[in-house]
Amino acid sequence: MDRFRIPTSLDGPIVGLLILIVWETGVRIGGVPAYLLPPPSAIAQRLFTDWDQLLYHFAATTLEVVIGFVLAIVVSIPLAALLAQIRIFERMLYPVLVASQTIPKVAIAPLLVVWFGFGLMPKVLIAFLICFFPIVVDSLVGFRSAPKEVSWLARSMGASRWQTFVNFQVPAALPHIFAGVKVASTLAIVGAIVGEFVAADRGLGYQLIVANGALDVTLSFTVLVVLSLMGVALFALVDRVERWALPWHVSQRLKHGGSP
Repeated sequence: MDRFRIPTSLDGPIVGLLILIVWETGVRIGGVPAYLLPPPSAIAQRLFTDWDQLLYHFAATTLEVVIGFVLAIVVSIPLAALLAQIRIFERMLYPVLVASQTIPKVAIAPLLVVWFGFGLMPKVLIAFLICFFPIVVDSLVGFRSAPKEVSWLARSMGASRWQTFVNFQVPAALPHIFAGVKVASTLAIVGAIVGEFVAADRGLGYQLIVANGALDVTLSFTVLVVLSLMGVALFALVDRVERWALPWHVSQRLKHGGSP
């Protein structure tokens, strides 16, 4: 029977295929009009016929997402390390960071457009602001997760504060850092789309507004599919980097069927 066992890597695609089959069948049998819920076949056809237009807007949104996401990683992780090392900075800055997250980014977006114009910068900043907080919080928890006894032992054996940080705190923090980066990888797309909703002349968010205004539901679903695929691809990229960087961690051993 083991020869006929379905590989676990195919579980997700099989479930997705079943959902598409049920969707297509339900729409066809129920006679649901395309302006309410288009079938997957119509969406796939629209992907094929409008690929050049979708690719143009996809490239614009991808640029905004990647820049905002990378900028959030570059700023958030060092800031979390600084807060973990200097407690007075944490007491001063952490409440400000929490308070900043209570402001809806949709409310900030028009101000960013006024300050920075209608170009790339507002979309990048909104993506950055949405990604920033989860990476900071998870990274800060990670840097604190190193056992104090290990740090004390290292310092008693002559290790400097920098050596203790690099050799003990950073490895302990990496699983938490990647957890925050994974969350941010999906939020980055949300940030870019919010920025495009406010002011843009290109991008998938702009294309979605155009489709909704024209009551082109099939195009709207097509754009949503592209956005979903973009999010899955970015998440998978982060997951691949995590597997490469943390082959020793228990989460990676469980993914490959090993024992904890």
